[in-house]
Amino acid sequence: MLEGLLIGLQTALSIQNLLMVIAGCLIGTFIGMLPGLGPMSIIAIMIPVAISMGDPSAALILLAGVYYGAIFGGSTSSILLNAPGVAGTVASSFDGYPMSRQGKAGKALTIAAISSFAGGTIGAILLMIFAPALSSVALLFHSAEYFALMVVGLSAIAAFAGTGQVSKALLMTLVGLIMATVGEGALFNMPRFTMGIMDLQSGFGFITLAMAMFALPEALFLVLKKKEMGGDGGGKIENLRITRKEGRAIAPVIGRQSLQGFFVGVLPGAGATIASFLGYAVERNLATKQEQNEFGKGSVKGLAAPETANNAACTGSFVPLLTLGIPGSGTTAILLGALIALNVTPGPRLMVDEPQVFWAVIMSMFIGNLVLLVLNLPLIPYIAKVLSIPRNYLIPFILFFTLMGAYIGQNNATELLILVGFGICATALKFADYPLAPSLIGFILGRMMEDNFARSMQLYDGMSFIIDRPMTLALLVLAALLVVLPSYRARRAAARAKGVSEGD
Repeated sequence: MLEGLLIGLQTALSIQNLLMVIAGCLIGTFIGMLPGLGPMSIIAIMIPVAISMGDPSAALILLAGVYYGAIFGGSTSSILLNAPGVAGTVASSFDGYPMSRQGKAGKALTIAAISSFAGGTIGAILLMIFAPALSSVALLFHSAEYFALMVVGLSAIAAFAGTGQVSKALLMTLVGLIMATVGEGALFNMPRFTMGIMDLQSGFGFITLAMAMFALPEALFLVLKKKEMGGDGGGKIENLRITRKEGRAIAPVIGRQSLQGFFVGVLPGAGATIASFLGYAVERNLATKQEQNEFGKGSVKGLAAPETANNAACTGSFVPLLTLGIPGSGTTAILLGALIALNVTPGPRLMVDEPQVFWAVIMSMFIGNLVLLVLNLPLIPYIAKVLSIPRNYLIPFILFFTLMGAYIGQNNATELLILVGFGICATALKFADYPLAPSLIGFILGRMMEDNFARSMQLYDGMSFIIDRPMTLALLVLAALLVVLPSYRARRAAARAKGVSEGD
């Protein structure tokens, strides 16, 4: 390993590769800030540029920098505008946006930057140590385990439900699962629930639904509730630093979610999205009753958890890509295509045949995370000034990026009609106090869950895979516990409160 690290340092610290790290991080950060332009889009656009370099190490360092730079920067639009353009930063808006509405936008961006840096750096250390061993663990996961993992992800709905709202959260999750069934199914390559509309054959676009569920209702709320339009966004941006108490509160969260996020990212098919949702759910369940009430209202733990987990998961996703040649997500699938185009074959022999590529990418992650921190922290006061724009001008700005993001996602006008339709429905549901996050979780995980369930049913000739595969059964039991425990804790707390009142 020491020899590999020296090779990686020598390669990564060359002038060309240092420039590639900085360029990738800059491009990724700014693209991540724009709703609708995720890492997949920009990496696909930049593949010809990377291939033209001829040097596989430089090309992969550039593309990897764009990848984790986009996740790093993707939290900005989620926190400031409640417009998550990348699935991995949806959970960051749950507490990040309420913080910005409370005049703590600078503090929220600081927490996001520190958490992202810590998650990415710890993830890179774990990648360096555990990559060879974890590659064999990832091979143990098949369709049945992935199905169970998606169920665990869905069990996080309890974390997004307020007091007495578990049934509403469950209903919204079912709505998300229903929306995921639109388009071609996993078992039969036939369109379903498309109502004869050709543009729906591939299903609803994630960007369209994310904008409809979060950004558009926010803009409509600002119009419909004019009394709330002033005071929370204008004025001088203050509170850029986190206090010692807040630092002590998020430190254990960062430690736990760096580990959990990395190991979730190692599993092909899991990735930053599930890692962020699970991170948020786990930290809420571990929090005290008083801290749980703050989640969704501007909790520093609620922001630090998904930001740490998604960046650690991004690093973890390089384990199956580099050591097995298995892409864990759409983004790493594009990176796999770039590697093959550069005549580099990822797999167990990569560390032996091309050590300079493998170790240079790992060392560039350390440099890249440091570059991202140095770039973002000084820019926070200027980025946060987006909120100093008067609300009257901010509404068209949000609407423009919402419509642009939805159109760029699928390149057809039907997406705009779907956006407006779902946006109006989401606004009505928001007025009725229904949580919108579970519907998006159901949509994101629903298609992956259906695909893996269908494959498992075919391989094991029915539902026997649940009993035949112990790991699948263990994950399903964990999912049941994640749903039952919050309800049990709530009932226990209510019983105690009743006992205290009767005692009085």
